[in-house]
Amino acid sequence: GLAIGVVGVALGTVLGIISALTVSDIIAWVEQVSGIQFLSGDVYFISYLPSQLLWSDVAIIISSALLLSFLATIYPAVRASKIQPAEALRYE
Repeated sequence: GLAIGVVGVALGTVLGIISALTVSDIIAWVEQVSGIQFLSGDVYFISYLPSQLLWSDVAIIISSALLLSFLATIYPAVRASKIQPAEALRYE
């Protein structure tokens, strides 16, 4: 469980950083391909999507996700430790 959480946090961090750094370019490309302007200056106060990557936020999110991933493994581990192996395998 924890290993899957660590892999998920790593992949999510990498994809999140890449998307945060390139969100304006991605939106411009989608607007160009689709021919639809999502943030029209006539309608909204801004004509682009501002994105600022703060490394302190990245560290907090990584720490929180790893902590939740660890905490999510405690209950099943405690419950499994109370069951005898023969009892658990009886109905398999």
